[in-house]
Amino acid sequence: MVDFINKNKRFFKPFKNAFFVISIIFAIWMLFFDTNSWFIHNELNNDIKALEEEKEYYKKEIEKDKKEIKKLSSDKGVEKYGREKYHMKKKDEEIYLIEYEDSLKKKKNE
Repeated sequence: MVDFINKNKRFFKPFKNAFFVISIIFAIWMLFFDTNSWFIHNELNNDIKALEEEKEYYKKEIEKDKKEIKKLSSDKGVEKYGREKYHMKKKDEEIYLIEYEDSLKKKKNE
């Protein structure tokens, strides 16, 4: 029984120091309870990373759109786009659309 009490005294010895106790309480408060806690900082850092990835994605999309706008700024580019996308044609011109078997959507019944 005496050994048990002596072991407990050794365990509680650091807690007699006021600086140690205050430091432990401060660390626990900053990690879990404060408005600037570690968990909130971690969550905010993850949000920042996601937003930076989104920013990079949109920068790439802007560059791609700028290239498309540059292509469409000339009459040739507009004509090519109209012919390919909307199957437009000039006067006295015929257009034939060739579709291959593998490019057609198959019906669900077949």
